[in-house]
Amino acid sequence: MAGSISAQSRFSRRQFAKGVAALSVAGLPAAKSLLAADTATAAEHPLTPALRHARTCVENVQKLSGYECIFEKKEVVGRQTVVQKIRMKVRHEPFSVYMHFEEPHAGREVIFVEGRNNNNLLVHEAGFASLIGTLELAPTSSQAMAENRYPITKAGIQKMMEAVIEQWEGESAFGETEVKYFEDAKIGRVVCRVIESTHPQPRKQFKFHITRVWIDEKLGLPVRVQQFGFPAKSGAKPPVIEDYTFSDIKAEIRLTDRDFDTKNPSYNY
Repeated sequence: MAGSISAQSRFSRRQFAKGVAALSVAGLPAAKSLLAADTATAAEHPLTPALRHARTCVENVQKLSGYECIFEKKEVVGRQTVVQKIRMKVRHEPFSVYMHFEEPHAGREVIFVEGRNNNNLLVHEAGFASLIGTLELAPTSSQAMAENRYPITKAGIQKMMEAVIEQWEGESAFGETEVKYFEDAKIGRVVCRVIESTHPQPRKQFKFHITRVWIDEKLGLPVRVQQFGFPAKSGAKPPVIEDYTFSDIKAEIRLTDRDFDTKNPSYNY
């Protein structure tokens, strides 16, 4: 999966020191394991350096006024696992999202603009279902959330990373946390640094067993977040609960109101 934007803040290699290890959980190629150069002192929680890296990632995203990308997700919603591929446009001010579904529901379009359309999302289906016209749905309505763990108000790279930061901040109040750093991992041809936090035992304060953040080495942007649940029994493979990937990122574009308007002639509303 390729990703290209103009020169952005790099995720400095100096932030990671040398060391060797390997990941055992499926989904990450063999990679070097690195201890952070700003390694936690005895008084620091293991997540403190990870939070510093995560906040730098958010700062890098905030330098973009908006972007286009391909968003792929695999997530557990209720008792079903939802897998989708969506071409997406995101603008930060005002927060705006346009989605064009590729797989499944090919041709479905969704628009959300904060402060407009009664703060609702506008959905237009493809094919025979398009005959019902455009639906206006509250972001947290049962229909809008039927295939989503999070509402559209939480869409995009920045919102994804802010959710991880909120999670790690909460977990940093407790012990039983191990953090590892990996370099030279790849998503397609994109070389990434990876931060992985693990909780060995299920506790009520830990929502996930493993959290893994992939950071594009060239762009300094978080491009993938994986969340694994605790295995049902000892030695079992931890289940994937959330897996979100942003690829083919294009920020050398100027997004306008037309990109988030149902009257856009290139859309099928």
